[in-house]
Amino acid sequence: MELTTILNQGYRFRGFVYERATFSTDKKILEVHVRPRRGSDPTWSGCQQRTRGYDHLEERRFEFIPSWGFLVFFLYRMRRVNCGRCGILVEKVPWRMGKHQLTKVDMQFLAHWARKLSWKEVAESFQTSWEKVCDSVQYVVPWGLQHRTLGPIFAMGVDELP
Repeated sequence: MELTTILNQGYRFRGFVYERATFSTDKKILEVHVRPRRGSDPTWSGCQQRTRGYDHLEERRFEFIPSWGFLVFFLYRMRRVNCGRCGILVEKVPWRMGKHQLTKVDMQFLAHWARKLSWKEVAESFQTSWEKVCDSVQYVVPWGLQHRTLGPIFAMGVDELP
């Protein structure tokens, strides 16, 4: 079974295709080449509309969950669009948030491990930086606070009075 097949089963993105997966020249990094699906227009990051792109930027690398001891990166050439209201913008891709080089799923993965280990240990274990672990926690915490349920509170205790 190919890595692209596994990715399609677990992390399929509408409008995008995993073209191929290759090793880097030093055989330490798996590079997954992603391309837009034929006929799919980009969604731009400004007003979230879809329109035709007019060119591509240089290929960018997005860090994905490390697998089997290899670092995994998505390689993708972002499309640019010209919006009448917003101007020239880069397309919005579903695997990243803002200007982060980490994918959303990698941020969730690192933040999960940051609950169990120190941030430094997480960074060393998964061959990333402490700053990326910090960014991952900052990404996940607001979502968790927004979606938490405290459940029914039956009693509340006060430890001290002023």
